Amino acid sequence: MALPHASSGQVVNLGALDIDAAETCALLKAGDMEMMWLVLPAGKQVPSHAVSTSMTLQCMRGTVQVQLDGDMKLLGPGQVMYLAGGVTHGLHALEDARLLMTVVLPASRTD
Repeated sequence: MALPHASSGQVVNLGALDIDAAETCALLKAGDMEMMWLVLPAGKQVPSHAVSTSMTLQCMRGTVQVQLDGDMKLLGPGQVMYLAGGVTHGLHALEDARLLMTVVLPASRTD
């Protein structure tokens, strides 16, 4: 589902995305942050990786197992997880899941 990125002040209906979005899509990308709607069918795995900046994962539906440097945490509906920059993590959807991921982007230098 191709969506235009949201603009400043625009309202995005996450409930409609939960129904209509069949695959992961970018909601917005600004100079300082990026927001993604992650669609993870049951059994889907996202291999371990690290993002250089801080991020949050907010579970909107389903249950996801988050692997963190050998530890495992469950993330369920209504829960949010903060990950510091550089933290290695992977995802495994235990059931059909929808997550809202927000990534802080590196500050751009203006000098």
